[in-house]
Amino acid sequence: MFVKQILERNPELVQAAFELHTKGRLLPDSYIIDVDAFCANAAAILAEARRHNFQLYFMLKQLGRNPYLAQKLVEMGYPGAVAVDFKEAQTMMEHRIPLGNVGHLVQIPEAMLEKVVAYGADVITVYSKEKMASIEKTAEKLGKKQGILIRVYDKNDMIYSGQTAGIAINQLEETVKYIDSDCPHLQIRGVTSFPCYLYQEERQDIYPTENLTTVLRAKKILEDMGHRDLLINTPSATCVSTIRKMASFGGNCGEPGHGLTGTTPLHAYEIQAEKPAVVYVSEISHNFMGNAYCYGGGHYRRSHVKYALIGDSMEDAKMLKVIPPCDESIDYHFGISKECRVGHTVVMAFRFQIFVTRSDVVLVEGISKGKPSIIGVYDSLGRKKE
Repeated sequence: MFVKQILERNPELVQAAFELHTKGRLLPDSYIIDVDAFCANAAAILAEARRHNFQLYFMLKQLGRNPYLAQKLVEMGYPGAVAVDFKEAQTMMEHRIPLGNVGHLVQIPEAMLEKVVAYGADVITVYSKEKMASIEKTAEKLGKKQGILIRVYDKNDMIYSGQTAGIAINQLEETVKYIDSDCPHLQIRGVTSFPCYLYQEERQDIYPTENLTTVLRAKKILEDMGHRDLLINTPSATCVSTIRKMASFGGNCGEPGHGLTGTTPLHAYEIQAEKPAVVYVSEISHNFMGNAYCYGGGHYRRSHVKYALIGDSMEDAKMLKVIPPCDESIDYHFGISKECRVGHTVVMAFRFQIFVTRSDVVLVEGISKGKPSIIGVYDSLGRKKE
């Protein structure tokens, strides 16, 4: 999906990938992160957000919840992390990373509530009265006031399978009355939904979904009930070119994830401010019935993987089509459209969600200076490997 763009925008990363693999510095099924490009992208997004008075929480699940990169972002000025599930919150807390928004896709389990509220999260996203009541009880026990975002939905909104949840817009007023009367230790900080924006290939741009309309309706309901200075959290695809659009449509809070690595759908089709900063490295394992096969482990069902560069070096590499495993199968291997030499390096670039894979995350600094150096190898859940 991104091979041609990386060759054009960040060939140094591709070169580093070939060199590190051919020298035996990394194993197949490794994602290489160009830390220099990642930090430059993050700085550009943050600067644009500040120009529009736009709040940002960073998201790193797609990069394996990596704590080193999280710390880089905090030092840069990002206020905290999005932890879309409780295990990501655990990782961030273990590394003393500030929590921005917790619970958007996966609510905090009862046994973890006290730990999270005590640690301190800027906002907790909620979508049931039962969870609101549990957070209220926990905040009261700790003598704290906890900020919450209410996740809302309407019948025409888009909700991905496995993410079905929310407060119905026609029940929002009743829910707010409940919070105002029965939950004195909760503060309504705003509203959210996902996805509020999606890439439309035929128009080659990001456009609002019905979810955004619902969020803006929810904002008005809250304001009419006396709640002001609200966070209007409207992910996805937050990057330099979309922040102005998000602000113009009424949002004031985003969650850059793939924007940090230059790998949103926008980046696949046209040049954006952010430079692609991630490649996937494998190795030809064997040939079988006219096709080559390289080691897998990093496939994501929505990867849109198309091509791979295969060879001993970037200069000699051939671009061949990739045959991904079917969604029903374990990705032991990726297929390649023709036979290749066993042991050859394979470099791909596609959409990724590293935290759902079994891949290694290899952080490399110095690529922009022509001196690539591995500074750490992590597993797909943010744990550093020896």
